Order: sequence, then structure tokens, then C-alpha cells
Amino acid sequence: MLSGYDLALDYRTGGSVAHAVDNVNLAVDQGSFVGLIGPSGSGKSSLMYLLSGLKRPTRGSVTFEGRDYHGIPAGGLMRLRRQRFGFVFQQHFLINYLSALENVMVGAVRRNHEVAAYGQELLRRVGLGNKLEKRPYQLSIGERQRVAVARALVHHPAVVFADEPTASLDQATGREVINLLADYRARGEGSLVVVTHDPAMLTGADRVLQMRDGKLSAA
Repeated sequence: MLSGYDLALDYRTGGSVAHAVDNVNLAVDQGSFVGLIGPSGSGKSSLMYLLSGLKRPTRGSVTFEGRDYHGIPAGGLMRLRRQRFGFVFQQHFLINYLSALENVMVGAVRRNHEVAAYGQELLRRVGLGNKLEKRPYQLSIGERQRVAVARALVHHPAVVFADEPTASLDQATGREVINLLADYRARGEGSLVVVTHDPAMLTGADRVLQMRDGKLSAA
């Protein structure tokens, strides 16, 4: 469903070149949970940005459902991300003046009563059914991240990309967040790609791959 071929991402600083991603090949099957693990600076987040179309590769190609990103203009990639992908980052990026439910609806492609009802259902699933109208500053850090997970899922994405989604959380709360994402995949609604430095967060993954110095290998 999602594949990267001979992917490379280079950064030039002065006269030197840093290889953030160095000739990586990776396929994400439909409905799979893939974990990318590695230390800070290993290139795992850069690889996720390439797979999700947030960055263009220096070399190589990415295809999603048979479409090569090279043939998709910037506006088309933006629509693809909006309509087909979900994102959860280390920071929740919630809007402070919106309620929990309104923040979830920010992620919706369409906004109608059916989608709003699904947004409420997602918040109930993540244990926030009694906090629909709370603002982010009225929620704990873990609760804010659960709102961010619901926002990422509200439009039924084909792939959810999670970049260090538990880094700011304690172990127990981080496990809750990963379980919420894994449950979405387990229900057959989409694939999951999780970038983390913590192997404990990947116990349910189908595959765990190690990134080091821009190269990918089995963990």
C-alpha cells in the first residue's frame, strides 16, 4: 500500500552533506503496525516525513496506493495528507480556545452531524466522554495527547503516522496512547507507523525496524 524505494534525504551544511536517510527501502502493508526505533538523530523521523509526503526525497521515490509522489504537485500532496493520513506528534498542537470536541473536528475532512457524533464516540473511547467541552488548558498532558489521537482518527485515515507520540508522557500514559492507536489498526481501519526511541512502546508491532545513521535494519 505504501512503499519507499532507495530513499535518500540529504542536508547540506556549508561544504558538507549529512545523510539523514541513506538508501532506504520500506513497504507498509495494509492494516500493518510498523515501528521505527532508533536514537535521536538516527533519521527515523526524516524517514516518516518522506513516507507521509511532508518532505520530498533527495533521491528515490515513494508510492501510496500505486501513485508516485513525484507525479503529485504540492497541493495534491497536501490534500492526500489531509484526506488519507492521520498524524500524532510529540506535541499535541491543540488549539487553546477550542473545546476537546472542536479540536477533534479540526481533523475532519467533512463536518456534519454524523462526523460530530463519531468525534464524540472517539473521545469516549479514549476516556474523555465527560470532557467534550473542556479546553486544552483544563486537561492533563496525557488527556491532551488523547485528544490529538482522536483528531488524527476522526476522518478514518488509511495510515496513521505517529512521531514520538509518547516522549512527553510517563510510561503508563504513553502505553495508553499507543494502545489507542494500535486498537484503530486492530479494528481493520488503517495502518500504523510509529517512530519512537522507546522499544516498550512497540510490543504490539508486526515489524520493528532500527534506524541508525540514516540506514534501516531489522531491530
